Amino acid sequence: MPHEIRILTEAQLREIVTLDGEMLDVIEAGFEALAGGDVVMPPVLSMAIAEHHGEVDVKTAYVPGFDGFALKVSPGFFDNPKLGLPSLNGLMILFSATTGLVRAVFLDNGYLTDIRTAAAGGIAARHLAPKVDTMGVIGTGVQARLQARAAFLARPYRRCLVWGRDPQRAAQCAADIAEATGAQCEAVSEIAPLVAQSQLVVTTTPATAPLITAEMLHPGLHITAMGSDQSGKTEIAPQALGAADLYVCDRVSQCALMGELRGARAVGLMPDTPPELGEIIAGTAEGRQGGNQITICDLTGTGVQDTAIATHVAARLGTAGTVISA
Repeated sequence: MPHEIRILTEAQLREIVTLDGEMLDVIEAGFEALAGGDVVMPPVLSMAIAEHHGEVDVKTAYVPGFDGFALKVSPGFFDNPKLGLPSLNGLMILFSATTGLVRAVFLDNGYLTDIRTAAAGGIAARHLAPKVDTMGVIGTGVQARLQARAAFLARPYRRCLVWGRDPQRAAQCAADIAEATGAQCEAVSEIAPLVAQSQLVVTTTPATAPLITAEMLHPGLHITAMGSDQSGKTEIAPQALGAADLYVCDRVSQCALMGELRGARAVGLMPDTPPELGEIIAGTAEGRQGGNQITICDLTGTGVQDTAIATHVAARLGTAGTVISA
């Protein structure tokens, strides 16, 4: 018997979902579900295409109580901006959790991934950052802008500093963040002063060598590192992880393979099992214990986040999109 599949484009999805407080709550609920232990989330299928400065990740998760689960394919090709193309693209497929039939195909070109990734950063700030006057953003791409917006939802800040390898792009990124948040934003030429002046720093780069060292850490600092999501990447020096008062993963098993934890353990640091962000949300692990602590959250991106945003979108579709029978 034929069944209906709804297909939506990026433009249609942008009309349905945006980065707001509700989206932070949706992603927070996904993290909390992950801490419950009943989620089925296989390891990330990840493939690097070094010849073209590209990578492809495939993620999925089944969350009990959700009526669907998502399969997300996310290519990232970081030379694309030189061609006038976005770095990230891809799609999500939403399946019925009871029959396995395809319910919807979201041709989002990475938009839903961008939103759920930014929301995860906002959740990290909500639960781990102290009161924030100045935020630092390392990176100048789409995610840098979105992370700044998400952080502002969780910890409204007065000032934002932006660092990037290209000063012109950093200046434009700072201008865009200022327009989106109303904060006073400026580009800076060095990372160390940015970190020194910030209470919240988000790293959003595909760096393969550390950008933040242990010497840059200071009391009352929270860092959310979200660029390291493949085994060759790193943004935080291993010694910085060891020097932090609290280091938190989105998923320990993933961070040990492709996050900052991998690099730390490779040099003999961080042997113990750190807490996960979902455990802190659920209250089964301790989060920040005072304004002077140094905390780091390592976000590699989980399939739970994809299922959370895909099922949220499906509930808001109405008559949007094209329906086909399959």
